[in-house]
Amino acid sequence: MDVLIHLFVGLHIIGIASLLGGFLTQMKAMGRGTARFVPAMLHGALTMLVTGVVLVGLNQADDQSVNNIKIGVKLALLIVILGLVYVKRDDEKVEKGLFGLVGLLTTANIFIAVLWT
Repeated sequence: MDVLIHLFVGLHIIGIASLLGGFLTQMKAMGRGTARFVPAMLHGALTMLVTGVVLVGLNQADDQSVNNIKIGVKLALLIVILGLVYVKRDDEKVEKGLFGLVGLLTTANIFIAVLWT
């Protein structure tokens, strides 16, 4: 079971890397006001959602404790991120504030995962 959990943790990290990497590649464009949500951001957020749900299930099946409040906060942030990226994915450019909000929520999600113990 540990190998399976570690596999999904790795996939979860790949998802966050895709989401954050897509954001970071558009930082210069954000300064010019021409940033857009790239497909990697949507795919990364979806990967995070699927692998996160699987991880919660695997950890509970392995009788490990799961902090449901932490998972709920992370899920709420991810749903907001997914909603914004999904709705605006076809727009030629996204407002700076909205694009920055996705980056901020992504970063907050990372810090919640790492620091909330």
